[in-house]
Amino acid sequence: MKKFKLIYNPYSGGGIFKDKLDDFIYSMQKNGYEVSVFRSCDIGDIDRHIGQMDHGWDAIGAAGGDGTINLVINAMMRHGLADIPLALIPTGTANDFCTFLGIPQDIEQCCDVIGEGRTEYTDLGLINDSRYFINVCAGGLFSNVSLEIDKTFKDLFGKVAYYVKGMEQLSTFKPIPMRIISSRNGVYENNINLFLVLNSSGTGGIEGISPHASINDGMLDFVAFANIPWPDLTKLVFDFLKGEHLSSDGIIFFKDSKIKIENLSPDRRFITTDIDGERGPDMPVEIKTVPKAIKIFAK
Repeated sequence: MKKFKLIYNPYSGGGIFKDKLDDFIYSMQKNGYEVSVFRSCDIGDIDRHIGQMDHGWDAIGAAGGDGTINLVINAMMRHGLADIPLALIPTGTANDFCTFLGIPQDIEQCCDVIGEGRTEYTDLGLINDSRYFINVCAGGLFSNVSLEIDKTFKDLFGKVAYYVKGMEQLSTFKPIPMRIISSRNGVYENNINLFLVLNSSGTGGIEGISPHASINDGMLDFVAFANIPWPDLTKLVFDFLKGEHLSSDGIIFFKDSKIKIENLSPDRRFITTDIDGERGPDMPVEIKTVPKAIKIFAK
């Protein structure tokens, strides 16, 4: 049988996966894999465990939310194991990248995707030459929502918790003066409500933000909401529903492989970035694409 290393977060998605662990192992065995399980318990243990692995594994699986997948990918890249195919098992509160790929949340169906053995390469984003992301780097309004949500609240209410916490910021938030430098498109200076650097089409449970995004085109999709008064959001929502939002007033959109983002605010508000639901580095940040960096199981 082929060797499969499962790395799972027992707390993701309210801890539902640990109750389905036996079902997962059974389904994987039916698909020809012998499963070895690593349960993440402490900060840094995923990186340490992957650092002790060798190249004798046929696949690695990451079961959790976007943050857990991010930790596994960073460890694989850091320790030179990116040649081992990665299975994404969506068991978290938010699994935006898995949603984009159409990976089913049903355990048996997810295992069948792995068992079919179809893989494709995906690009990664690299921030400040130190940290990778597979789905999104964000900054501004809402970007720190996932960092501020009480764990119990998130477990109880799932994705709704993100929206509730985000609404709390609306009353006090003011756009942030930023400078965005694109290697292909020049320099933008504007007051930014929110920026997203995407590898897939969406984040925060919202699909279609960048509807033509590709995971292996060598480009990242930059979308910024620039100086948009909140009363004008209604029109933007209608434009979004029609698929016309990227050409709306106040939207900055381009594709590039190298982007630099600077916060020009004198009081240094909202300088923290969010990468795949985890705290990222403070601005300024330099982001570039790592083309076809890792191989993932896909439908």
